[in-house]
Amino acid sequence: MQELIFVHPGDLNTPTGGYAYDRRMIEGLEGPGWHVQIISLGEGYPFPSRIQEEHARSLLLNLTKGVPMVIDGLALGALPSLATEIVKRHPLIALIHHPLAFEFGLSDSEIKLLIQSETLALQQVDRIIANSPATARDLIGHYDIHPEIIDVILPGTDRIHHAEPRSQKFTEHAGLVNLLSVGSIIPRKGFHYLIAALEPLVDLQWNLTIAGDSSRNITAYEGLMTDIKYFHLESRVQVLGAVSNKELENLYTNADVFVLASLFEGYGMVYAEAMAYGLPIIATTGGAIPDTVPQEAGLLVPPADVPALTIALKTLIQDPLYRAQLSRGALQTANSQPTWEYAVEQFRAVLTRLTLS
Repeated sequence: MQELIFVHPGDLNTPTGGYAYDRRMIEGLEGPGWHVQIISLGEGYPFPSRIQEEHARSLLLNLTKGVPMVIDGLALGALPSLATEIVKRHPLIALIHHPLAFEFGLSDSEIKLLIQSETLALQQVDRIIANSPATARDLIGHYDIHPEIIDVILPGTDRIHHAEPRSQKFTEHAGLVNLLSVGSIIPRKGFHYLIAALEPLVDLQWNLTIAGDSSRNITAYEGLMTDIKYFHLESRVQVLGAVSNKELENLYTNADVFVLASLFEGYGMVYAEAMAYGLPIIATTGGAIPDTVPQEAGLLVPPADVPALTIALKTLIQDPLYRAQLSRGALQTANSQPTWEYAVEQFRAVLTRLTLS
């Protein structure tokens, strides 16, 4: 029986792409031949208090020596001194969804602190698993990490077999266009720009549903609701908050276009998920999004470019044939992306190489 310690901050069931990646890897590894010990460090990351740091130290420095340890980068990047001690006791792998300092809404001092902290932490580890080539490039270019210690393991997708007829639906659907946006209500997801981009299109037939955790950044959530009211879109935009997997499946199935104006993504799992349902995509060129969403599957505009976003929205709202074309491209893209089973096998291979080295 091979052992693994998997360390994460907060609640593993939090509805974000990063936590979904963690969950799928843990679920895939557990079973015959593997036992995964899951440890939560609690809340407060990436800015833990002194008490929270001491709690992490007490949890992680009293485990069986020699067992490989994977630490989610949201926590590891904030604990450089602890990483120095852990690596003396365990083979240590950092799992990086995107660099901490690349989050939006941070002050200059917070960005500087996170760059210094995460650089020091990553210099201690034995391996780094990055969720995309773009994330790997950022670590190499901005954090001076040697590329030889980085393994890129893309998130997987589930094959949505019933998505096949969706492109035909679009050719017959000339009425109300259902726009869907899925993502936590935080500044990086660009909801402020999306609402502003929709305001000039009030004479067209559309509605927008937003599904995502509204509790992570209360200021961002209140700003979104204020924007909706300011642009008089209360009857056109529905904000659901976090939803169940079944509810999310229904939203994807009933949508016509997926739109998320993220300013930056380390990969963009939600775009891959939407493409698996055959949805044409409207997104930005921020971070790894162009690697995830090819031009055959969607329209990409520069981050924070409201006029360009308006044009993209207008194009797909008015043109069902183009929506059908992009839908076919989305399904083709989804079918060429790795499955979660393949992603887990790659993860397992990294662990095996590390333990044998």
